[in-house]
Amino acid sequence: MPALLTHRGTVYSWHCDHLGHMNNMWYAAKFDEASWNLVTQIGFTPSHLREANCGLATVEQVTTFKQELLAGDCLEVWTELVEVRDRVMRLRHAMHNVETGDLCATCAITAVHIDLAQRRSTPIPELQRRMALDVLSEAVSAAA
Repeated sequence: MPALLTHRGTVYSWHCDHLGHMNNMWYAAKFDEASWNLVTQIGFTPSHLREANCGLATVEQVTTFKQELLAGDCLEVWTELVEVRDRVMRLRHAMHNVETGDLCATCAITAVHIDLAQRRSTPIPELQRRMALDVLSEAVSAAA
């Protein structure tokens, strides 16, 4: 899938730790916001999640830090949907410094579709599965 812009933000001074750069908890928060923007684009809207009493639970998240972000830096997160299975989706985020274009961090996430009442994984609904697979097929077409 061509990467989608899923988050734009700014590093504020309160995002920075005693070393002067954005603390890892804020990277996680910005990647989380990007994740919700992506899944909304494939049909997991807030209203759908509430009405269906379902959710997406991150079961693995690997963040790699490439370059520090400092107070005042503007950033963007671009996201690719990597894989869609019966109950699982994998995605990859890339965070860039807007001014320099430098890659600052990446985050690979594996998420499982869950039934909130049963507290267990369930198949991804057909509509959202088709929307996600359409996004993936765009990637294959773009790569060809």
